[in-house]
Amino acid sequence: MNKKYIHHSFYALVLVSMLSGPVVANDIYIEQVGDTLDLDIIQDGTDNVIGTSTTDVNLDGSNMTFAITQTGELNTIAADIQGNTYTGTWVFTGDSNAVDLSCDSTSGTNCEDVTLNITTTGDSNTFDFNVGDTSDSDSTEINFTITGDGNVIESDVDGKNADITVVVNNSASTATGGATSGLLSSSGAGNVIDIDVDGDGSTGHTINLNVDGGGSSYTITQSGIGDNTFDADFDGDNQDVDVTQSD
Repeated sequence: MNKKYIHHSFYALVLVSMLSGPVVANDIYIEQVGDTLDLDIIQDGTDNVIGTSTTDVNLDGSNMTFAITQTGELNTIAADIQGNTYTGTWVFTGDSNAVDLSCDSTSGTNCEDVTLNITTTGDSNTFDFNVGDTSDSDSTEINFTITGDGNVIESDVDGKNADITVVVNNSASTATGGATSGLLSSSGAGNVIDIDVDGDGSTGHTINLNVDGGGSSYTITQSGIGDNTFDADFDGDNQDVDVTQSD
């Protein structure tokens, strides 16, 4: 097993590749304190780890850029970000991968402006993204692009303004069997999407869904005193859609 540790670094490029030889997992654990971090991770292989639930990737500082490109199967990512401005571009190719990202807030100083672009091609992947705490984030923009089946996205955003776009392409436009409603649970050809956005602000929240493929489950919850907009376009059979909006 290969392990990478990075402490107090302002720029880092980590490239871990497994193209030949025996199957050995690669582990990366990072603890960063300092502003203006630019971190790029490229990981290729199986059973690789970028942080865990007990030893995660912990980034603390303002003006961060944290990008991940991960190719393979059965890989895991656990990251905790404590920064004022964060931009992330995450690209995943493979099956049965798990991602857990928490962008917390402390005393109104963290995760004020968050931009996330997540692209995944593969099946049976799980993505758990949580941004803000007690309506702290000023502005959050998250874009998911999913090509595959049996994937699960759970996104919980607390903030004054959130703009979330999800583009889904299943393998068949008339998939049957379908997904199972609920977090971290999917069966059949469909995907499970659960998005919860709350927080009061003058501009409200916007959630856009563009779905090509059937048999999926979508749970959308929006609240806040501003204008809340949900815009969806579905092409496919056997969709299960639940939308709750409140002031």
